[in-house]
Amino acid sequence: MKTKTLGAAAIATLIAGAAWAQDQSIIVQSTTSTANSGLYDYLLPMFEDETGIQVNVVAVGTGQAIQNAENCDGDVLLVHAKPAEEAFVEAGYGTSRTDLMYNDFVIVGPEDDPAGVGGMQDVQAALSQIADEGALFASRGDDSGTHKKEMALWSDAGVDPTAASGDWYRETGSGMGATLNAGIGMGAYVMTDRATWISFENKQDYAVQVQGGEAMFNQYGVIPVSPEHCPSVNAEAAQTFADWLVSAEGQEAIAGYMVADQQLFFPNAPAD
Repeated sequence: MKTKTLGAAAIATLIAGAAWAQDQSIIVQSTTSTANSGLYDYLLPMFEDETGIQVNVVAVGTGQAIQNAENCDGDVLLVHAKPAEEAFVEAGYGTSRTDLMYNDFVIVGPEDDPAGVGGMQDVQAALSQIADEGALFASRGDDSGTHKKEMALWSDAGVDPTAASGDWYRETGSGMGATLNAGIGMGAYVMTDRATWISFENKQDYAVQVQGGEAMFNQYGVIPVSPEHCPSVNAEAAQTFADWLVSAEGQEAIAGYMVADQQLFFPNAPAD
């Protein structure tokens, strides 16, 4: 009987420990650019050392990340498609949205620049020129934040590139790194966030051809998933993570992340 009592106590201790461990972990549904750039590898050990909360990142396109969060498959959403993020909160899926950081989008292309867009800052004019020339353009085509932005820019340029799908306009349905690899392989222009491009190792003869201008601004936001919509969400730990990211400490850590002596993200959370 004594042995059985000890066994039950040990089991209870294990169950309590498992529950504690679960309480100390969260899932972040995230855009691929933050993961591919190495930002999480840099930031998360700082946060975990300070709080004891383990952060597990699911890196997918923004559209998929939002859908996953709506399905209660995450505790925090960190993406870069502000209108969709605001709609997520308005629909009751998230508690609140906060600006976190920004960088910009660029269009990269081969050295011979077949559309002659090198050095242009007017992205709509550059896209129109690419379309007029029928120069190859590789798109993610995956409803990611980058894809959403790209389609908005095509619309502003008065061009429907999907009408040329499979011709000069090639949709990969893949993440940013895979799309860059595919685009470079076929000699196509590609729109990418700058952080992914700086971190990308297979540049070959490619360079940034189009950059600058307000239209290429790339804002990221952080949103804790609502426990009212998702009762299983780890709300306390999720809020702790979001608060840390927008705190002075978190913002300083984001600013300190460098690759090839270049800052990849620029913190811009509202000051307290």
